[in-house]
Amino acid sequence: MLKSIPFDEIKYILLDMDGTLLDLYFDDYFWGHLVPEKYAEKHNMTFGAAKEHLFSTYKSHEKTLNWCDIDFWSKELHLDIPALKEQIRHLIEVHPHVIDFLKMMRQRRKKIFLLTNAHFKTVKIKFNKTQIGKYFDEVLCSFNVGYPKEYIEFWRGAEKKLKFEKERSLFIDDTEDVLKTARDYGIKYLIFKAKASSKAEPKKTNEFNTIHDFRELM
Repeated sequence: MLKSIPFDEIKYILLDMDGTLLDLYFDDYFWGHLVPEKYAEKHNMTFGAAKEHLFSTYKSHEKTLNWCDIDFWSKELHLDIPALKEQIRHLIEVHPHVIDFLKMMRQRRKKIFLLTNAHFKTVKIKFNKTQIGKYFDEVLCSFNVGYPKEYIEFWRGAEKKLKFEKERSLFIDDTEDVLKTARDYGIKYLIFKAKASSKAEPKKTNEFNTIHDFRELM
C-alpha cells in the first residue's frame, strides 16, 4: 500500500538498480541456472550437485563486497563471469514505467543518484544494454565506498560523496535490510519495491511504504 509521497519536499532521488529499476529475473537466471550449468560442465558434476555447492558458497559471502564482485567470482569459480553475463545480456530488461519515472524526475529538476551493490563491470554491461545511465546525475557502487548498502558506513560514505540531504531524500530499493539501514541512517522517505522479478511473486513488507510498479509514483 502506497502512502502519498510529498515530491515537492524531495530534492534527491536515490535508486537501487537490480530488482528496483531492472528486472531481477536476469540475475536469478544467471546465478541460479547459467552459472551452475557451466560449473557442472567444468567440474564434471550433475547440475543439482553444482547448484547445491554454489548456493552454499554464495551464502557464505552474503552482505559482503565479494557477493557482488564479479572478478572475485571469476577467480573463485574459475569461470569468466563477465563473458557469461554478456552471453545472456538479451535478458537484461528495465521494469515497466521506470524510464517514464526517471524522465519525470528530471523534468522536475530532482537530483537522481544510482546506489548499487553491483560491480562496476556489471553496471557497464547493464547500462550498455538498457541505456538508462543517461538519467543519473551520479552512480555510486558499494565498491566506491568500501561497504555494501546493508552497512551504515555505506550511507556515511554515500552522503559524503554525493552531498545529498537525508531530510530531502527518497530512496527506493527491493531489499528490506538495505531500507532498514537507510532508515537507521536517517533517510526520510523510503519505498520498498515489492515486484523485483517479472517471473516471481512480489515480496511483502509490513515496515515500508510499498510499490509494485513505478506507475504508482506517477
